[in-house]
Amino acid sequence: MVVGYLELLILIPLLAAVGILCGLRARPVAVAAALANLVWGIFVWANFDASQPKGLCPQMPNPERIIFADPKITLSLGMDGMSLVLMLLTVLVTFAAVWMSPTCAALGNKARLYYASPLLIGAGALGAFLSTDLFFFFSFHELALIPTFLMIGMMGHGEDRIGAAWKITIYLGVGSLILLAGLLALVGASGANSFSMVDLQAAAASGAFDAGTQKWIYLTLLIGFGILIALFPFHSWAAPAYAAAPTPVAMMHAGVLKKFGLYGLLRVALPLLPLGHEAWANWIMVLLLGNILYIGLITIVQDRLDKMLGYSSVMHMGYIFLGIVALNPIGLNGAVLLMFAHGVSIALLFALAGELRKGVPTLDMTTMGGLGKSVPILCFAFAFAAFASIGLPGFANFAAEILVFFGGFKDYHGGPLGSLQITTILALWGVVISAVYMLRAFRHIFQGEPKASRTVTDLGRTGRLGAALLILVLLVAGIYPSLLLDVLPGSVQTILGQK
Repeated sequence: MVVGYLELLILIPLLAAVGILCGLRARPVAVAAALANLVWGIFVWANFDASQPKGLCPQMPNPERIIFADPKITLSLGMDGMSLVLMLLTVLVTFAAVWMSPTCAALGNKARLYYASPLLIGAGALGAFLSTDLFFFFSFHELALIPTFLMIGMMGHGEDRIGAAWKITIYLGVGSLILLAGLLALVGASGANSFSMVDLQAAAASGAFDAGTQKWIYLTLLIGFGILIALFPFHSWAAPAYAAAPTPVAMMHAGVLKKFGLYGLLRVALPLLPLGHEAWANWIMVLLLGNILYIGLITIVQDRLDKMLGYSSVMHMGYIFLGIVALNPIGLNGAVLLMFAHGVSIALLFALAGELRKGVPTLDMTTMGGLGKSVPILCFAFAFAAFASIGLPGFANFAAEILVFFGGFKDYHGGPLGSLQITTILALWGVVISAVYMLRAFRHIFQGEPKASRTVTDLGRTGRLGAALLILVLLVAGIYPSLLLDVLPGSVQTILGQK
């Protein structure tokens, strides 16, 4: 049996995770698998060919495996520019999460589960981003959620970790059920008797979905994906879960897995149900402002670093929704680039928060202070991560947010402001809010007089290499965003329904 190049991206972390759980040495195997997948992902990116139907050169095999004939369910993987960007995000954050994890000696008998979990989450995310069949698109995401729930409940932080594990399980379980209902309704209404995205696109092009059908199916998908994304007002699960999660799980879920819902809207809902999106666009604008402004203000008043980062992650989803609702090439390019930039920057911030937790278990910023003198490398890395999250020029986040804001005004030609332009102007205040809470956190943690009761060790060689890698990626993608943007025109054309 020929193993496809894209299948290998999923199999490497999946088989490594199984091997670790079966007794292989946890850290060496996990690091080797994550590094191999990162190298393989870069190789696939270097061989990406936008002119090919599935993005790969003809010499790179990518078989389609029929699992069930009626209805048609196939294990089929494909890649366009958007899934390529998210694949790169996944392999990068997976490697960083594994590389920056504690040693097996520090973890004791929990090491196997600790190292297997980010690999399983990464494999599930890759499967979801690369699947061209709705059945596996959904199933791979559910695979990635299982270790997330287990790790928070079994190895999480704080006294409320069990409550946080139940909360995220219930919220995301309900979201997944609603999403599943929407996907089944989509397949049923298409008349194609197939879960293949290619077949569903052909059905949509032939007029299988009337305006009324599109409206209610799109709403169902929006609620399902929205809960998984933490779209306001379905956001309350995210910050407590990230605060309680072990560091690699927080890195993987906030950095990678949360992008599944955004990817699903762009991959499934928008191309197949454009009239449904149009019907609910104004409501989406209201909700995304809830993410940016309301949750942004909540973020400012947080005293715990982990919760502040959790709410910050939820807030920034609003910017990506703004790029989606703009529904033009500039806004959509910005949305995809921001998914990548946010994923890298929030993963770096959670990794550094994990280092601080070793000395301040509660991560209460009011009990810190003056750490910049004792941990200069960690302070330097946190400053870079904070500047990237704020959207300072030179970082990928800045390039992405500029595109999103420009996308909001692309179709404005003077006269009264439309709802999209008003939303964009209000969303700009989020940049100010981001600067306030990030700079406040930096001041509380690293400036002022040192607290004698707090001792935090600086980043070791492993932590420095991991942080340097993520910072370098943010800078390179910020200075040369065309490295990622140049692969997106085909994806954007598909979303907009252009031939």
